[in-house]
This record gives sequence, C-alpha cells and structure tokens, in this order.
Amino acid sequence: MSRRKKSARQAILWIPGGGFRGVDKNMMVAEVQYLVEAGYIVASMYYRGSHQAHYPEQLKDVKTVLRFLRAHAGEYDIDPQYIGVMGRSAGGHLSLMAAMNTEGYDTDEWAGFSSKVQAAYDLFGPADIVTLMENDEIQMRNPGHRWKKIEDTHAGALLGGDPAIMKERAKEACVKYFINHEMAPVLIMHGDNDPLVPLTISEDIYNDICRAGLEYRVDFYVVKNGGHGTPEFFQPETQQISLGFFNRQLRAK
Repeated sequence: MSRRKKSARQAILWIPGGGFRGVDKNMMVAEVQYLVEAGYIVASMYYRGSHQAHYPEQLKDVKTVLRFLRAHAGEYDIDPQYIGVMGRSAGGHLSLMAAMNTEGYDTDEWAGFSSKVQAAYDLFGPADIVTLMENDEIQMRNPGHRWKKIEDTHAGALLGGDPAIMKERAKEACVKYFINHEMAPVLIMHGDNDPLVPLTISEDIYNDICRAGLEYRVDFYVVKNGGHGTPEFFQPETQQISLGFFNRQLRAK
C-alpha cells in the first residue's frame, strides 16, 4: 500500500459509457468538473471495447486502473484508502461490478495493490445484462429495428461466443449475482424515460441489494423525465446528491 501523504486527497475514477463499444475517456469529462471543484482528484480511463475483447476483460481493465492509481498514489497525491468509481451507461455497469469488490478479476499488472473501491455511483447502467438482452429481443420484433440478431446488440457483442448459451454466460456480467457483504456503498440514478436501458433494471438491483440485508449500502433515485444521459443527470440538484454521497463515503471517516 502506498504511503498516505498529509496532502493526499480522495480520488474518483470516471468510467465512460458507449455501449461497451466506443470508449472515449474524454467523453463528458466536463460533467464531472464539479467533483474536481469540490477537491477530489478525478481520473478517467479507457477500457477495451467489445470489438477488442469480451467480458470480463472490461472489468479487469477497471481493476487494473484502480491498482495503478494506488501504485502511483504518492505521485498523484491520492489517498489510497479512499477511491470511488463513477460511470454512465456501460461505465455505470462496470462501476457497480467494481463496487462488488469481488476477487478473481485481477491481472498481474500492479500486483500487490488493492483494486477495491470504497464507493460507486452508477448512472443508468445496465446492471442486469440478461434483462437487457431480453429487452433487446423484444425490440427486435420490430422489422425496422437496428439489430436483427442478439449477437449484434451491445450486450451480445460484449459477451461474444455462441448465441445459444449467451444468456447463461451473461450471468457473469449481472451485478445481482455478486452482491455480498464486502460490496462498497453505491448510489444509483436512472431516468423514468430511458429508451435504451429500462428503469426496471435499476429498480431490480436496488431491491436485490435490499433483500440481501444491505439496504444501508444503496441509495436509489429516479430522475423525473430523465432519458439516457440527458442533462437532468448533471443539474445542480443531482450533482449535490452525488457529491453528498461521495463526501459521506470517502471523507466522513
């Protein structure tokens, strides 16, 4: 573990979205400027898109970056004890998966440093890939839909392999199967007018966490009239909610 400096600050890793396909670490960076202004160190990352590698390589990339941040904590004045993650859409999914603090997805890079997170903020992420695939199947009944086969969808491209067993394999990418008492506190926000990721996905993962007796580790907000990444998610009210969440989890210790 890197030595903690007196000047060290808590860090938040921004994980971009893009349907697990087009990953741009600079996407919407300006939207998290409020965290920088609040004194946090904010890092952004690339991870391999589905055209480069299939799941769980994307989660491995996230965990590698978390270890990198701790390995270089002294260089960047990061407090290695308090690192959060935050992401939108596909990045929200990966933020939740990272928040489960599950072992078994670490690579040899920066070995010896922890990839655990202390807080996670999910903005309208597809926490249940199976449900996302089922929703896509319903949508594909429309002859004019952009996808014709399940393997063409964002979820299908992420998983790869035999479409016949894709749903079964998708369970490895479903947050609900990894809920445990080591998970970090999470904040979830989802719009009630999301055309791409059904609101029910976030409602279900919230209920799953509560049923596991961990209701004190999840906050869930439905954003009225919120679509998929629309401005409602970055208005002052929602920014204050997320800032308050990170302050409680990363600073009030």
